[in-house]
Amino acid sequence: MKTTIIPEKCIACGLCQVLAPSVFDYTAEGIVIFKQDSNSLDLDVSDSLQQELMAAYKECPTRAIIVEK
Repeated sequence: MKTTIIPEKCIACGLCQVLAPSVFDYTAEGIVIFKQDSNSLDLDVSDSLQQELMAAYKECPTRAIIVEK
């Protein structure tokens, strides 16, 4: 599943990392990054992590996570 993060929209609330710890991490400032590749804004998330990813996507208050099915 292609996933994009928009760091400019992130308010560092922590929900995405709590709900999808295998997918998301944070910078020192608390802004969302991908755990697998902290330098990328786009990532193909494996099928085995879809449930985690979708939980984080649905709960992101600022829509800083975009998922393309």
